[in-house]
Amino acid sequence: MAKIKITQKQLDKIRESIGTNHDGNKMTKQQLFTIATLAYKMWENLSDDDQLEDWMTSKVAQTEQSIIAVTKAYFYDEVEEKIDGMKTLNPGDIVIGQ
Repeated sequence: MAKIKITQKQLDKIRESIGTNHDGNKMTKQQLFTIATLAYKMWENLSDDDQLEDWMTSKVAQTEQSIIAVTKAYFYDEVEEKIDGMKTLNPGDIVIGQ
């Protein structure tokens, strides 16, 4: 059987047409939307008297720390790109939600 050769441009077009083009930002935006929507819905329904299981509380705390870390790094990179000389800004100095 003869090998079929395609160019990078053709390969990219094939990936786009079958939906395997890896667009990380699109997927990340969808995931962030899901997180925000579900978190808000849970926040609305959760009363101060509700008792969550320990594993649920732990997962929420871990998720909060993960989102904070990613957000700090994202905004640090964004600021660094826009303003020259921001090398002295430490992502740990950024406070979110306090």
